[in-house]
Amino acid sequence: MEPVVIEYMDMKFLIMDRPTDGTIKTFTTELKKHGVKDLVRVCETTYKTDIPEMNGIRVYDWQFCDGSPPPANIVEAWIKLLKTRSPVLVAIALIEKGMQYEDAVTLIRSKKSGAINARQLDYLEHYRSKSRLKSRNITCKQCIVM
Repeated sequence: MEPVVIEYMDMKFLIMDRPTDGTIKTFTTELKKHGVKDLVRVCETTYKTDIPEMNGIRVYDWQFCDGSPPPANIVEAWIKLLKTRSPVLVAIALIEKGMQYEDAVTLIRSKKSGAINARQLDYLEHYRSKSRLKSRNITCKQCIVM
């Protein structure tokens, strides 16, 4: 259950396969090792959240269909979370921070082969940053996990 680490400027993200109730303790240990404070679950529920929460990790349930771009309400919630402190959401964060979509996809794919499918790539190509994460003294040194 080795995480993929994506770092850009003052942001750091972990992308990991989803745990099960049987692996959630090991998963939580790995999250703590990386200083994770927020966990975003975008897949269907395969584990209870009590163990991460008892370890001080907030869990956000933002499910959307595998292989699909995230709906607008999830993108807005994601941007809001990034301001206070998985691959397509990481790409959106990088684009909002100023990276070109091609560079964001290349960086993520260099760390996690097979990340971002054609449908998601098309979404990112047409995604337009609203500069919601550029400067303005936003620091996001904590990790976020998918």
